[in-house]
Amino acid sequence: MSLREVLEQLSRGEITVDEAASQLAVSGIAALDDFARLDIGRHGRKGIPEVVYAPGKSVEQLLGICGSLLEHSGRAILSGIDNGQLHAVDQAFGDKVAVAVEEAGCLVLREPGHDPGPTGGRIGILSAGTADIRVAEQARVIAEEMGCEVIKAYDVGVAGVHRLLEPLRQMVEARAGALVVAAGMEGALPSVVAGLVPVPVIGLPTSTGYGFGGDGVAALMSMLQSCCPGLVAVNIDNGVGAGATAALIANNAATVNAPR
Repeated sequence: MSLREVLEQLSRGEITVDEAASQLAVSGIAALDDFARLDIGRHGRKGIPEVVYAPGKSVEQLLGICGSLLEHSGRAILSGIDNGQLHAVDQAFGDKVAVAVEEAGCLVLREPGHDPGPTGGRIGILSAGTADIRVAEQARVIAEEMGCEVIKAYDVGVAGVHRLLEPLRQMVEARAGALVVAAGMEGALPSVVAGLVPVPVIGLPTSTGYGFGGDGVAALMSMLQSCCPGLVAVNIDNGVGAGATAALIANNAATVNAPR
């Protein structure tokens, strides 16, 4: 039983609060043998859809998970998918592929009629360099699957900081509710952006750079040590987490500011 169905029964007085709590505790879970318990009610419960992390899963497991998600929620979102997995999923569900961004390892499958509706939320995504785009694109895919409009500007890092000014102005004028800033190397761009805009900034460190700290550690440490208020950081290469957090902020802002 879905969250909506439980709440509707509760509102009609057909079940008690205790009965509703009991049903909600077990609803929204799809169990697959002994290898997966899918949180199909996550989007309805908290506004962030279930995202399947593909690495470490066999092709058979991945196909089973995709089939179950399509059956129960009409959509499957995969991250970190490799070429072999991508080929297998495409062979099995090719007519349902809605979004495929190979460089970001992202794939979205949808049944007809399950496109994400616009929420009114709007975010901006910036990358310091071209090498950071692969991770920034993860954030874009997730935010768009959460109904957000995404404004993006890539390769605007501090090595030529004048490139940043025009795209940042456009994002502020468009009233983006949050910004995701992906950066490797020394990870300076999120601090620069956070010092200029009046909205939350999610720093997204990427595993690009030279020598010591080049696996993203230097970028992450820079973001954590930033003296600029309004900047928070996700883990290295966690574009999914950055996009989901930014979209959640923007969608809630859009809800609060919507005409009543």
